[in-house]
Amino acid sequence: MSAQPKPSHVPVMVDRVIALLAPALSTPGSVLVDATLGLGGHSEAFLNACPEARLIGLDRDHNALRLAGERLAPYGDRVTLVHAVYDELPRVLDDLGIDAIDGILFDLGVSSMQLDEAERGFAYAQDAPLDMRMDDTTGITAADVLNTYSPADLARILYQYGEEKFARRIVDRIVAEREKEPFTTSARLSELVRSAIPAATRRTGGHPAKRTFQALRIEVNGELEVLRRALPAAIDALALHGRIVVMSYHSLEDRITKQSLAIGTKSDVPDDLPVIPAGHEPFLKLLTRGAERPTDEELEANPRSASVRVRAAERIRTRGLVA
Repeated sequence: MSAQPKPSHVPVMVDRVIALLAPALSTPGSVLVDATLGLGGHSEAFLNACPEARLIGLDRDHNALRLAGERLAPYGDRVTLVHAVYDELPRVLDDLGIDAIDGILFDLGVSSMQLDEAERGFAYAQDAPLDMRMDDTTGITAADVLNTYSPADLARILYQYGEEKFARRIVDRIVAEREKEPFTTSARLSELVRSAIPAATRRTGGHPAKRTFQALRIEVNGELEVLRRALPAAIDALALHGRIVVMSYHSLEDRITKQSLAIGTKSDVPDDLPVIPAGHEPFLKLLTRGAERPTDEELEANPRSASVRVRAAERIRTRGLVA
């Protein structure tokens, strides 16, 4: 059904991500988890840059696993690929008998492959069935959401997940139209959104349906709930001096990431305590100042990196130790 990976599938900010994670992956047998494997571009770069490390790649998309498996086949037993959502990390590590990991990468959002496969329904500029499931073998579809959710829930999703200020206007149109005929295709939804948004607003900010499609995708795949569970589990799994890198493409993802990492950079004792007892010091050190953005060179080489925000941290304490 899908083509082989194309040269245009350039992993986002790959050099910077390698620079952040590589110091933790220099010892023989060190373990890197690519929690969002996709087509394996980041993973391939890591396997080349960190020859002592082994890779565990997770993805909920069966087709992505197949294509990444073909791409990474030359690395043999250094690679283990698992069909899993990234909040299942504790189970995956337990199944593999791994107590701790040395690095983990989250490249969030929809993958290039999923955007480029018109039949998956992620792209608002192409007509396709309204699916949007990252694992297209299970769960509700975007059409299910549009045709069965209450007006209040639809408006909440568009406003919170899409940051769409015309959410109520769009939902009123959706409800009126679904009573005539259920939604099945992306083109119909895309045109409805375009017509619901004032003409003056449509002239700026990109495609008018972008925010609505983003909101539906996040709802269908439970992306924010999964991320809220996954980040603490990933941090807990880090070995001493292990590193985590998170690449976000949406302000809500970045906010969750910022908050999750910030918890580890603070002591867990009251602020007015004159001395921090041993074992209660911060257990994370931030490796980025705020969220790093792509350089002009990166943007020119890979336009899909435009919205990325990168945050990273290192584990500096475990089992009561500081190092």
